[in-house]
Amino acid sequence: MKRFLIPALWCLLVVGAANGQSSASAIFLLIAPGAAAGGTGEAHVAASPDAYSSYWNPATLAFLSQNEVVYQYSPWLPGLANDIRYNFFGIGYNLPDIGTFGAHLIYLDLGEQIRTDENRNELGTFSSYMAALTVGFGTQMSPTSSVGVNVKLIHQNLSDIATGAEGGKGVSTDIAFDFSYYSRNYPFRKFDFGLAVTNIGPKISFIDVDQADPQPTNLKMGFKWHLIETEFNKLSLVYDMNKLLVASHPGIDLDGNLRIGGYDKNGDPDPGGDGEYNSKGKLEAAHSDPWYLALFTSWVDDWRFGGDVDIDSDGIIQTEGEDAELGNAKDFTFQDELDTITHNVGMEYWYSSYFAIRAGLIYDKLGKIYNPTFGTGIHYGPYGFDFGYIYGEQGHPLTNTMRFSLNMAF
Repeated sequence: MKRFLIPALWCLLVVGAANGQSSASAIFLLIAPGAAAGGTGEAHVAASPDAYSSYWNPATLAFLSQNEVVYQYSPWLPGLANDIRYNFFGIGYNLPDIGTFGAHLIYLDLGEQIRTDENRNELGTFSSYMAALTVGFGTQMSPTSSVGVNVKLIHQNLSDIATGAEGGKGVSTDIAFDFSYYSRNYPFRKFDFGLAVTNIGPKISFIDVDQADPQPTNLKMGFKWHLIETEFNKLSLVYDMNKLLVASHPGIDLDGNLRIGGYDKNGDPDPGGDGEYNSKGKLEAAHSDPWYLALFTSWVDDWRFGGDVDIDSDGIIQTEGEDAELGNAKDFTFQDELDTITHNVGMEYWYSSYFAIRAGLIYDKLGKIYNPTFGTGIHYGPYGFDFGYIYGEQGHPLTNTMRFSLNMAF
């Protein structure tokens, strides 16, 4: 499918629609792999270890009892386009008494776009893609708990030629890290717990370093409750919560002068410069925090603004009319922060180790995602096939998204 969209805008449409977030770069890293996870509402951070563990929670790799390889293919966001393809290849390799190594490769093919100039004259076509190679390791701390770490190389190729008067290319290569924890039978029997902070790293820029966006640093926390465990019947309840640890601040009038900025970082008037600070040297212009600050400030940035917000980004706080911005700082509460959390819940039933049925729900209030999911799995010997399906309203980008996974133990 050919599109008259510049690569960066198309990227935003693709990943923003899927995750309800647009304040970070490389959001494709948040696309959940695995048809089994897709069937249970994408709740998988505390799931049983497999070759997908290096993505979800590398700490669970420590309990992988056999070597395994997996592959998943998905036509992604069929409600937006018919030529976006998501591919995932993963492997887990156990070293007795040491731990388990895991690795995975993500390749998101964004399809073909039509290149245009400023006047929308066609200049030919080009293809865009995003990829990430991750290597991880999980090791046990005790017979029931483990920790894990990942290092990943991220490459995004939006365009190999600059658009319009811009210089450089729409290409970036970056590095990121994941850290995680996993425990079995904690805090009580038949209850597994998982925690992971993923995509920790420096901001990502393509052409202008000053316009760099933070990586999609994400907190995943969840559990798996083994409700029924008999020889032939297993039923479990899984739940994940996801919060993007990205702190993006809008333009804020902190000193009450009804203007955004106008001074340099020393508090001196800066009429000829960017003027992003107030007279006290406090940053008022829209900005995002580096990851080491965002780990903390992302919990308050959506409600503790501390001043009037420049909603239309014109640098002036409007005081009259329907577009008045004066006093809007009081309109934000901690509920706004809670609304940024995505909830994933699901159930999985296994008959012996051969056949599985799954159902779940993806709930993202901010992204307006309320999608039920369904799935099934057939495993025999070292081989397994899983299918996951996302249902939704007609016209929603995620509606009719299907995942197909193949597993093989060795």
